[in-house]
Formats: sequence, structure tokens, C-alpha cells
Amino acid sequence: MKRVVIESPFAGGAAQRKRNMAYLRAAMADCLSRDEAPFASHALYTQPGVLNDLIPAERHKGIMAGFEWGRLADATVVYADLGVSEGMSAGIANAVSEGRPVEYRSLPGWGAE
Repeated sequence: MKRVVIESPFAGGAAQRKRNMAYLRAAMADCLSRDEAPFASHALYTQPGVLNDLIPAERHKGIMAGFEWGRLADATVVYADLGVSEGMSAGIANAVSEGRPVEYRSLPGWGAE
């Protein structure tokens, strides 16, 4: 399996986060259907009791931890139907700086709102 880092939106109000997490689950399913092994640090590290994305130092720690795992990835895949956030842009820039391929994708039924 090809190892991929997923970049997708995360932050926002409660309703927006719920939508963003549903979108991320669809992105992960899409990766798995392509025989890829996806990693999404923004879904893992923001679980209750891990890191608080609203605290800048904790958000930064999560981003840095995601970048460490990204070094092992074969590619970064950007699911951009809902736009490209500041955090996604940082992940894309990190992938480019490390020479990791970046692929932009869309999911059927997910358009920008």
C-alpha cells in the first residue's frame, strides 16, 4: 500500500467541524479504496484528552507531530472540495519542501458551500 498524508479542512464552529470530520471520513474511505494507507493527524491528535486545537501551542505540537509522520509518507493528498485552509497550506508547503508528491483530489457529492 502507498502511504499518504491527508490534507483536509478541520477547524471551524461545531457544525463546520462536524461537516469537516464527515468529509475526512469520506476522504479516508477514498484512500483505502485506492489501496492507500491514509494518515490524518488532524483527526487523531485532536481527540478529547490528546491535544486542544484551540490552544496555539498544542495546535503547533500536533502539526509538528504530523510533519514527522509525513516524512514516512509516499505522497500528500489534498482533498480540496471544501477549500484549502491555512493548516492545509502549511501541510502542502511541508510536503513540497521535503520533495513529497502532492496530489489534489475531489470527492463526488462534496462541493464548496
